[in-house]
Amino acid sequence: MAETSSYKDYVAGLLAGLATVAIGHPFDTVKVKLQKHNTEAYGIKYRNGLHCTARVLKTEGVKGLYRGATSSFVGVAFESSLLFGIYSQMKQSLQKGNSQNSKPDLHVIVPSAAYGGGVISFVLCPSELVKVQGIFRGGYTTFLRESIGNAVFFSVYEYVKYYMHLQFKSSSSNYNNLIDVGTGILSGGLGGVAFWCTVLPLDVAKTVIQIASDRSSPRNPFHILNSIYKRTGFLGFYTGLGPTIVRAFPANAAAIVTWELAVKLLGIKRD
Repeated sequence: MAETSSYKDYVAGLLAGLATVAIGHPFDTVKVKLQKHNTEAYGIKYRNGLHCTARVLKTEGVKGLYRGATSSFVGVAFESSLLFGIYSQMKQSLQKGNSQNSKPDLHVIVPSAAYGGGVISFVLCPSELVKVQGIFRGGYTTFLRESIGNAVFFSVYEYVKYYMHLQFKSSSSNYNNLIDVGTGILSGGLGGVAFWCTVLPLDVAKTVIQIASDRSSPRNPFHILNSIYKRTGFLGFYTGLGPTIVRAFPANAAAIVTWELAVKLLGIKRD
């Protein structure tokens, strides 16, 4: 029975990845256009994100927001399949013999999520380095970002879901699927926000490492963060936080809602 359901965990994760791109890619498209055109010598082309979105829809239609999405669908689906599949399998394994306790257990969540994040870092790092030299440049930093970030993401997700379920069950007898969707949106969205609030400094350091033209440039993320702090202060750690958070909530909310729905449809049993 375990062997039969194991592949389903990866299928559910794959579907979550597709949902992430379906919701998140338009945000990425707008962010790239703003960064590209608003820094050109001819001045600002887009006033803000909404103006940019409206212009893209008017000139290119909906497909304009999904330009270049094919590779993202393939890559993110594969990464998400690994992450959710590994997390689910390891969590189930660590929970054996303790299925009576339905409360989230950090001793189970953190290692399961960190391990899954660590594994996908070996996929993410080369894919994020297609346009620069050195396939695993910034690999250590990517590993830290994904292992720490996903431990935070799944911890927030599990605890928010748990306490929301308790609240709804105690205050209403009409507990239904719509409440599950709402819980998934909030727990997934907050998990995504917590992920980036925690590891954005590492992501900033990773970007510096990967775009450095000098191969002798430092690759220790903590040395780089120290130099950033000396130049720009604490705020330098959170460059790009606004657009990142704007994308993180809906994209991760979609991922969790899709994942939980897929788990139900595929008949995956949870303790």
